[in-house]
Amino acid sequence: MALRPIARAMFRARKLILTAMCMGLVACGQSDEGAIDIALIGSPETTLTSSMRLSPPAQHVRAATQSGLVALNPQGETVPALAERWIVTDDGRSFIFRLREGSWPDGSEMTAASARDALMEAIEGLRGTSLGLDLEPVEEVRAMAGRVIELRLSTPEPYLLQMLAQPELALRQPGGETGPMTLQREEDALTLTFKPPLERGLPESEDWEENVRDIRLHVEPAAEAIAMFDSGAVQTVIGGTLADLVLVETGPLSSGTLRLDSTFGLFGLQVRAQDGLLSNTSVREGLAMAIDRPALMARYNIGGWVPTTRPVSPGLPGDPGLIRERWQDEPVADLREEAAARITAWRQQFDDGDLSQPVLVTIALPEGPGWDLFFDDLAGQLATIGMRLERADDARQADFLLVDRVARYPAPRWFLNQFNCELDRGLCEEEVDALIEEAMAETNPVARARMLARAEAELTLANVFIPFGAPLRWSLVRGGLDTFVANPYAFHPLPELAEIPR
Repeated sequence: MALRPIARAMFRARKLILTAMCMGLVACGQSDEGAIDIALIGSPETTLTSSMRLSPPAQHVRAATQSGLVALNPQGETVPALAERWIVTDDGRSFIFRLREGSWPDGSEMTAASARDALMEAIEGLRGTSLGLDLEPVEEVRAMAGRVIELRLSTPEPYLLQMLAQPELALRQPGGETGPMTLQREEDALTLTFKPPLERGLPESEDWEENVRDIRLHVEPAAEAIAMFDSGAVQTVIGGTLADLVLVETGPLSSGTLRLDSTFGLFGLQVRAQDGLLSNTSVREGLAMAIDRPALMARYNIGGWVPTTRPVSPGLPGDPGLIRERWQDEPVADLREEAAARITAWRQQFDDGDLSQPVLVTIALPEGPGWDLFFDDLAGQLATIGMRLERADDARQADFLLVDRVARYPAPRWFLNQFNCELDRGLCEEEVDALIEEAMAETNPVARARMLARAEAELTLANVFIPFGAPLRWSLVRGGLDTFVANPYAFHPLPELAEIPR
């Protein structure tokens, strides 16, 4: 993959500057104290926030400094955090957690009542978000005797633990951080430091500091983060997307450093236009059938990426296999001919403009060289069916919104909730929302899976979302950093990266 001339020049300049800065050091990127340097792709303004709407870098920082009842480990599995253990009742409608012994940052006792209040505050703060919709089965949070709290559900939710492990569900308290690390900020420097074992719910150990390192955290745009990695100034870069993959060397020499997460999630176009050409379901279906998904991703040279026409990622656990891919084995030329005919038919009936010119549609797309290339390829494909694609100046007025979002948990409800009408993200189907509510009231898991498949089928036929495949997420990892593990959620806990394997 070739960089554009300007981007290539800027990249090389930054790389040379950083390399020069590191010359003369025995181990560039490592201090005498043995700290590890980690770069998160993003901006500091959206990373250090008290908001409940967290960017990916902010999620990593929140998870390192604030703990919930449970947390995610490097493999993406749920592990104890402030709760040392839990049980789930046979009917799946009660989760009972026992808190670990300890105190809050201000020195007050960690009680069931205080943990309940913090959790209820976090849940309340997520109202109006898709994660808030996911948590709707939580009917009551009760403080029981001693250090025990219970979450009562209106209906079984097998992925509740995965939801509670999200950084937004951290139990925050006055006086400091509830998580395993503290954050110090001095001018532009950010340092994460481990708390002593007892404050992390671990047994006391005299030599504990020999097994952990501080993290010097760098939150940078992609080009700067990649240049820092190439020069040795950081040992890992986290948070890469399709926007910046073109800045990374993807040849044989990168095979040991470039790590791809095989994710579940949404990557496609959300239709936002309420009227005009795209208000027509048949035209939207024509658009969906005209996209050559493998060709859209061909230039990025991503091994293992699987295209899909489904709004729910194929291959999820418990998928009943009722929904199939659309237009399999049909030539793309024939599909585009049909799509163009539908657009022409609509325009002949409703369009007063010059029918010899392509119809204009706009898209809201993030910034980044990878998205620039993606836009060019998508625009070229839409031109074959009589559409002229332009980037929108105002995302709120765009006909399409690019969706590039990793799933929080691997279940159809996460995907379907992303298009709930309450979120007001674009075109939606109230019938689909009603089907999801009906499915969640069903306690039989087989019957529930079938009802959710029906909801997916209805969403698919509505064509309010044009799926392409799974989101792309990548990291750069220096050799020897064995605690880094690629996982389906593209979430890489910072504390584990700073642990020294014994």
